[in-house]
Amino acid sequence: MSMFSWTLHGDGRTIAPGGAVAPDERLTYPRTIGIGMQHVLAMMGATLLVPALTGMPAATTMFFSAIGTALFLTITRNRVPSYLGSSFAFLAPLGAAGVTSANAPLDAATISRGLGGVLLAGVLLVVVGVVVNLAGAAWIARLMPPVVTGAIVALIGLNLAGAARNQWEASPWTALVTLVAVLVSMVAFRGFLGRIAILVGAVVGGVFSALRGEWTTPLDSLGGVSPTDYIGQASWFGLPTFHTPTFDGSVLVAFVPVVLILMAENIGHLKSVTAMTGRNLDSQTGKALLADGLATTIAGLGGGSGTTTYAENIGVMAATRVYSTLAYWAAAGFALILSLVPKFGAMVAVIPQGILGGLSVLLFGLIAVLGARIWVENGVDFTRPVNLVTAAVALIVGTADFTATAGSMVFNGIALGAIAALAIFHGLGWIARRRGADVPEPHGTPTDADI
Repeated sequence: MSMFSWTLHGDGRTIAPGGAVAPDERLTYPRTIGIGMQHVLAMMGATLLVPALTGMPAATTMFFSAIGTALFLTITRNRVPSYLGSSFAFLAPLGAAGVTSANAPLDAATISRGLGGVLLAGVLLVVVGVVVNLAGAAWIARLMPPVVTGAIVALIGLNLAGAARNQWEASPWTALVTLVAVLVSMVAFRGFLGRIAILVGAVVGGVFSALRGEWTTPLDSLGGVSPTDYIGQASWFGLPTFHTPTFDGSVLVAFVPVVLILMAENIGHLKSVTAMTGRNLDSQTGKALLADGLATTIAGLGGGSGTTTYAENIGVMAATRVYSTLAYWAAAGFALILSLVPKFGAMVAVIPQGILGGLSVLLFGLIAVLGARIWVENGVDFTRPVNLVTAAVALIVGTADFTATAGSMVFNGIALGAIAALAIFHGLGWIARRRGADVPEPHGTPTDADI
């Protein structure tokens, strides 16, 4: 059977109690398209928040998100139902490269410098995917055991705390209303509304900021026009704005730790989908890493954000029990259409800083907490000195944003924190083994770090 052939599930209209639509099955086309639209709504808030925070073109990010998802489905031969959206792991290194909404409007040279790092991360992930295809994934757990991965994930979130504060202070009341709206949506709403809490919070914050006149105030960053006028001037149809990468050794090194996070995200998501569908997808690990790496590489070549598989869409599958990969093709199609509407991209580009501040406080904090979640879920024992000092030193180095230079290369807090975590764990572990001391053996696979 062709990889682009899906068997109709039952009558295509209903799902029996306790039943599910398998990845190689589908409902009727109208119902499948409806599920695809739900996937777009689920991923939209987080995917568009990345260009909003970085100042990169939103339409371009959406365009490469659609292309990346189609590429992922093709490489995994439609066996892994997943959507590729923007990864928050890239926010800190992009900020280090000057790609941040605080510097908007961004010049092409700044965007290109950041894209060089995105491209590098994508190429490295492709290499990892090829190695996993040839040698299996066991070496990943040995290289970056949960104590190391958790520390790196946590320090990325903590490193972004200063950026969240600056955005919050731009409009504290708008930020507060936005944050409260997201929190209430996450807790009070069940089902789909709960999964699009970021989008709900952004809409509520947008209404509040409009009542305060933040959408009608002329801004220097927009050439002296107001956000509403800027949106009105945008056309309804047009190609995204593309950029090509340049390579600056002083910022490239900050993107290397991101590869470790993308590995953890993809492996964790595969395990989640395996548990949900009942199909063992371990054999797809290498292909999934390769596909995400290629998607990120292509995004870096053209002006998009780095990509990763999205937990938001796994939530949609859990609620609908529709695992059909055809629904993800529909989602990619809708995302592609949205990327060709400049007015949509303009709306994202002018989101007030207060809204971004409210969203950032929560999202950056969640990244940090996800690091701790990796420790808890993998039973990391912090009574053992090697584990304790690995996390302790890495967190402070990353949070304080230490810097070091080596020739033209500048190592920021994230890069130094990741290096510290790896060097301390493996270095002190080697010493402890030589001394006959009790040291933790790398075990487990870092789980579901959703960034």
